[in-house]
Amino acid sequence: MAGAGSKSVLFVCLGNICRSPIAEAVFRKMATDAGVVDQWRIDSAATSNYEIGSSPDHRGQACMKKHNVPMSHVARQVTNDDFMSFEYILCMDESNLSELGRRAKQVKNHQAKIELLGSYDPQNQRIIKDPYYGGDEDFEKVYQQCVRCCKAFLESNS
Repeated sequence: MAGAGSKSVLFVCLGNICRSPIAEAVFRKMATDAGVVDQWRIDSAATSNYEIGSSPDHRGQACMKKHNVPMSHVARQVTNDDFMSFEYILCMDESNLSELGRRAKQVKNHQAKIELLGSYDPQNQRIIKDPYYGGDEDFEKVYQQCVRCCKAFLESNS
């Protein structure tokens, strides 16, 4: 765990097996390649409890392998503590955003900035759609969006 004064980001989607672990893995690799990973606490979580304890979707894992991005994560649900301990909570779509907003209201003096990861996209695609019911090309699209957004997010925090 990084020391005090470090930066922190939590990536969130519905189940924490497709989009958010991809974003987490992409961001971790970028921060590693930039030599700043030790300044960051990086994690991902779900708004739902559907997939708690599951590994990332095998199609997402295959996509990450293809791009040489290491990924290992066990799905978990967002906790009240996350709203206090993370500086940024970046989510994938409007329903994640409203659910996080609702949850945050229950946490007194919550600290986290809750935003759409897509709000950092230079191509202005604000929503990162769930690829779960799609195919490999949908996972590839999520990966490309995450690359663009994470790069812009990292640059805005360096």
